[in-house]
Amino acid sequence: MRLEKCWFCSSTVYPGHGIQFVRNDAKIFRFCRSKCHKNFKMKRNPRKVKWTKAYRRLHGKDMTQDTTFEFERKRNRPERYDRNLAESTLKAIKKIDKVRSDRAASHIEKRLKVRKGKERIEAQKELEQSIHLVKAPQALREDQSLTLPKIKVQVSQPKSDQNQAMEE
Repeated sequence: MRLEKCWFCSSTVYPGHGIQFVRNDAKIFRFCRSKCHKNFKMKRNPRKVKWTKAYRRLHGKDMTQDTTFEFERKRNRPERYDRNLAESTLKAIKKIDKVRSDRAASHIEKRLKVRKGKERIEAQKELEQSIHLVKAPQALREDQSLTLPKIKVQVSQPKSDQNQAMEE
């Protein structure tokens, strides 16, 4: 059973599923669903469409460089069946899946850590700007260090005869 990759979104296309498009130069494009096929016909770039694997890898949302991805490459060289080799391969696949999931979890954790730091800084700025809403007015009167210093400015304008006449 051969599992193909969707040309547009890079998801797996199982046998008997999806759409296959053959161009005039005999290049074969496989799509997992009509959504991918329609986007291909509209000449959209998968790297600019947010839900595709290409976009997620390009913008750092998914892991791009990992040694576990080498096991997923397509190999067209036939090999003679060996029971011991098949058994060890199945064990290795389980280990590789575990390693890949652990690395993906750590990748997501790193991404979220950056966002948490930014949110914390923004929250501190907002708290500094609106401390008067959090602190009680009595506490602000007692501790003058919590309030901004008040600057007194005297503005004096000599009133002219026209201004006085308009006021009355």
